[in-house]
Amino acid sequence: MKNVAIFASGEGTNAENLFNYFNNDKRVKFKLVITNSDTAGVIERAEKYKKNVQIISKTALYEYTDKIIEFLKTEQIDIIVLAGFLLKIPEAFIKAFPNQIINIHPSLLPKYGGKGMYGMHVHKAVIDNQEIESGITIHYVNEDYDKGEIILQAKCEIDKDDTPESLSAKIRKLEFEFFPKAIEKII
Repeated sequence: MKNVAIFASGEGTNAENLFNYFNNDKRVKFKLVITNSDTAGVIERAEKYKKNVQIISKTALYEYTDKIIEFLKTEQIDIIVLAGFLLKIPEAFIKAFPNQIINIHPSLLPKYGGKGMYGMHVHKAVIDNQEIESGITIHYVNEDYDKGEIILQAKCEIDKDDTPESLSAKIRKLEFEFFPKAIEKII
């Protein structure tokens, strides 16, 4: 069995999708949900599934990195899943969990990745550049934003009348379908 910690900053819809997908799967146990926001929607979603939630501020993440890593090791975390976590992962985490930190990104990397490229910022850039397709990339996290080894990509077409909001809805469908499959592939 793989013990998983989910790091999320937002509503937690991807986290909830993973809880549902792996609900009766003995290969995966979601032990922790870590968020950097005490108002994040992921808290309520995680509590609904009786998950241990830890709120760790941005300052604490960087100032107490070693203690947080020690805590994750004590909890026997095998995989860290970033599901809309908007902080850069400290290098010490990457060294402590090599090829064990997975991120989902709402574009076909290497396009539209890097600092500041998340959520609607990505979708707006894709639409503004009149791309004909977009998608998601699930990848390992390394020291550089959105440059880790790709695990899985899934694509969708962009219609002439798509907006950042309609593209976001297409991307969300891809995330819900393929994020669990990528985690299955890893375990």
